[in-house]
Amino acid sequence: MDVNAKHTPRTKAELGKATLFAMAAASGIAVANIYYNQPMIGIIETEFGNDPMTGFIPTATQLGYALGLLFLLPLGDIVHRRKLIIGQFLVLAVALVLAALSPTAFALVLASLVVGASSTVAQQIVPFAASLATPEKRGTTIGTVMAGVLSGILFSRTLSGFVGQHFGWREMFWLGVPMAFLASGLMYLTLPAHAPASRMAYRNALRSLVHLWKREGELRTAALVQAALFGSFTAFWTVLALYLATPKFNLGADIAGLFGIVGAVGVFAAPLAGKVADRKGPHFVVWLGTFLTIAAWLMFGFWSSLVVLVIGVVVLDFGIQSALVSNQHIVYALDPDARSRINTIFMTAMFLGGAAGAALASAAWSYQGWAGVSILGGALGLVALAIRSLGRSRPKIQSVNGGRAK
Repeated sequence: MDVNAKHTPRTKAELGKATLFAMAAASGIAVANIYYNQPMIGIIETEFGNDPMTGFIPTATQLGYALGLLFLLPLGDIVHRRKLIIGQFLVLAVALVLAALSPTAFALVLASLVVGASSTVAQQIVPFAASLATPEKRGTTIGTVMAGVLSGILFSRTLSGFVGQHFGWREMFWLGVPMAFLASGLMYLTLPAHAPASRMAYRNALRSLVHLWKREGELRTAALVQAALFGSFTAFWTVLALYLATPKFNLGADIAGLFGIVGAVGVFAAPLAGKVADRKGPHFVVWLGTFLTIAAWLMFGFWSSLVVLVIGVVVLDFGIQSALVSNQHIVYALDPDARSRINTIFMTAMFLGGAAGAALASAAWSYQGWAGVSILGGALGLVALAIRSLGRSRPKIQSVNGGRAK
């Protein structure tokens, strides 16, 4: 049976503009929590007496997100998604309280793991939106929700940089608590009821991840490409505040956070990439995004000025988000009944790449400074290019019919 055809009549009634924009807003609120600590890392380090554990806070958050994707996202295929999303926002609020009350750097690392894991509610929403969308509008729908995700990623740094600089890092986590409650209420009011796509047991859902990974060559390629690109992305943002604090710039956390506004041009990349992917196919946009990522790191490496940093942030964010939306367009077309589990594999790989990028960037900064970070970021872009090149001979996705290429 054509799963997409079966759900099309209900989808048109349920996924109105209000619901779609509410999903985008809630996704942004959720994902913002894993980036609050990046502009404030210097402030946190000072409060905890330069405890070396503070350097692991961004990595712990990314790792927690990856673990949440692996163990929580499969639930989206086998339980009531609306209840799952609402409940996960409530858990996120509790996790933020734990972060705000952390007495030591180690306690904050542990709290960051929980914050990261519970923030994966954003990735429960994205495949839900893809399931509600008609096949011919799936790319545009994903792009709209991902624009909300990107807004949360970028403006989270601006907000936390300002709040951290002027009020304190704990106050930023306290501010996140009512925002999580707000998102939970918004989802309660707008999300439609949606029956589980599968009745398989949770343990079987986890086991099926291995089968999906082995079966879907396009999924493997998309996941590994995005992992490398996101590692490049997190490498930049993990070190940016430290780079701006050097005597060369002598700028604080609030200015580092303002770079989120500069990168907000990438918000427009998500829906644009979705529309282009609907018309020309997503593979072209993945290639373009990868080349833009490499170009951004060439700028960072060869020209060390504030103006070049600003331009490079725009190019980097545009490239990363364009590739992300298009890779999601590819993987969501593979198996309509397994979208949450496919998203589990895709996003787990991506955020493991992000955690690795954060850790490698911290090491590169310690040993070679900004030059080392630039080499790392560019190298990760080249890795993504090589993986995409090796996977180029695989069959293209038929994006309009929502099915897998035979």
